Amino acid sequence: MKPLHVVKAGSATLDRGTIFAELSDLVARGARVLLVAGGATGIERHYRAAGRPVPELRLPNGDTVRYCPPEEMPHLVAAYEQVTLPRAESALAAHGRSAFTAVAAHGGLVTGRANRPLRVLAPGDGNGNGNGDGAGNGNGGRNRVVRDHRAGVPTDVDTARLRVLLDAYDVVCLSPPVRDPDGGTPLNVDADVLAAVLARALGADHLRLVTGTAGLLADPADPASTLRDLGPGEGAAYAGGRMRQKVRAAELALAGSADVAITGPHTLADPAGWTRFWRTTPPAPDADPDADLTLLTRAVSIPSVSGDERELAAYLLGWCWERGIDAEIDAVGNLVATRGTGPRRLLLLGHLDTVPFHWPAAWDTSGELTGRGAVDAKGSLAAFLSVLAAADVPADGQLRVVGAVEEEISSSRGAFHVRDHYPADAVVVGEPSGARKLTLGYFGLFKLRVTASVGSGHSAGMGAVSAPDALIRALDAIREAVLKAAPDALSAVIDLASQPGREENRAVAVLNFRVPPGADLDELRATALRNGAGPGLGVEILRATPGFAGGRASPLVKAFTRAFGRAGIRPRFVVKKGTSDMNTLATTWRGVPMVAYGPGDSALDHTDTERLGAAEFRTARDVLADAVATWFGLGDGAS
Repeated sequence: MKPLHVVKAGSATLDRGTIFAELSDLVARGARVLLVAGGATGIERHYRAAGRPVPELRLPNGDTVRYCPPEEMPHLVAAYEQVTLPRAESALAAHGRSAFTAVAAHGGLVTGRANRPLRVLAPGDGNGNGNGDGAGNGNGGRNRVVRDHRAGVPTDVDTARLRVLLDAYDVVCLSPPVRDPDGGTPLNVDADVLAAVLARALGADHLRLVTGTAGLLADPADPASTLRDLGPGEGAAYAGGRMRQKVRAAELALAGSADVAITGPHTLADPAGWTRFWRTTPPAPDADPDADLTLLTRAVSIPSVSGDERELAAYLLGWCWERGIDAEIDAVGNLVATRGTGPRRLLLLGHLDTVPFHWPAAWDTSGELTGRGAVDAKGSLAAFLSVLAAADVPADGQLRVVGAVEEEISSSRGAFHVRDHYPADAVVVGEPSGARKLTLGYFGLFKLRVTASVGSGHSAGMGAVSAPDALIRALDAIREAVLKAAPDALSAVIDLASQPGREENRAVAVLNFRVPPGADLDELRATALRNGAGPGLGVEILRATPGFAGGRASPLVKAFTRAFGRAGIRPRFVVKKGTSDMNTLATTWRGVPMVAYGPGDSALDHTDTERLGAAEFRTARDVLADAVATWFGLGDGAS
């Protein structure tokens, strides 16, 4: 599933045009994009062209709102449909992007609930001396009540239709108003709130509310006073005017799974203009602010399913820069952070990505952080970066942390780039095995795509063999032969599909083997191809990565052993049956000591109960810091 970015942009931002190039870049990165278009300037433009004044109401607090009685709503809809939405569609087309544009009321894509009658100042008397009648029932004083104002809040989203549209178009662009559930005149809604409701309903990965300032400012007169990080309820004290609705929308969205930010001015791209909103607060920090749990919490809070690592990488990049760490996002999207330039190089290799699906991160009362990636493997990556920030790297040393992309999918693009560009003398891979275990190696990965094709025909025919029948027989034959050659291997069919055709039916499966270190992959490859041969059958080797297991005698293992001892831990040493980026490095890195270490119970990997305790994280981080210092302290012998 592609990640979903929901971006709300006001018409002033749409007029500048920069946002469309940024949306196009998101599409190029493989994201689905839902743009929510605000319409203030578009509405003004439409009314001016029609020679109509924009009707307004003045609220008792002095704010003004657009007055939307039933007779005015067709003009409002026309402003979106004739000015704002065509502008978005044409600008996206100029970037080569297809777009579906509509007011959210169209076909009931979004339905709302009408607001209660609105109390306003009487017209024609800004000093509060109105007569109190007008369109509502006056109260005989300075205020009156307006009952025909067609304003509301979005409540229901047709998620099935929107998902189809998001799959069919590069960008889906919606704007107010929304449908009245009773079939009445559509309801005008705030576009920021509409974006927040859409993000929650669709399970968006990211919500950005783009505005004309550099995020939410502590001092509206100072454009450099951006508030960088806010928790629930903290933004209202700084928000005035239209910004109040953005803060309201941001906090509404925190009930969903997206990471949320107000960005600007008129751009997604300037990190100095971001105000991020975080839904959960970690337990009280340690004395060292770089050693607390904030980095872990925020890393888990930013969704980063494989292929969508960029937002997390950008956040971590900023975290490194704030601490004076030399850091970059490399050509394939890896976060690369380095301290020291000496010849003795220790690499801490974690990964940014997670498996689907994500859900809101939260600390519970038992001191555990729940959320996708808490265990696999943002706990490890956060520990790596914390250690990097605090480490005393000697003059002859170099400590590098890489957060790799695509570890959870077969491409392993990040690790292959690391293998070819960042040589090291020793490697710690960031994978969970618990704070009290050290992983010395992993099984390898042998993955096949098996295809069976048969002529179309009725399954009731005498001796009929369907494509799935043929596929199952081939899978059984391959599995039996491979397991005979590698008795300790594990196997599973991890994907299966049947594709009927006019002349030929086809069935396809992916057969996955975890093979122990030392297994002869050339022999397994030949075995699979030989036993998968036959009329209509095909076998494609998707991946053949050998297992790897290091010994206990390396300086790196010794450094960890001493660190465990000083922490009062009697460690366990394991070889795991999964596969990690260690295997990818081992395809060409000969004689380089490698271990894997990280907090968390690996039995929770890829489950919907991922959780990591604060004490577990802190123990692992402390052991790692000690091991890193010890490895550098071993001098030339460490290499």
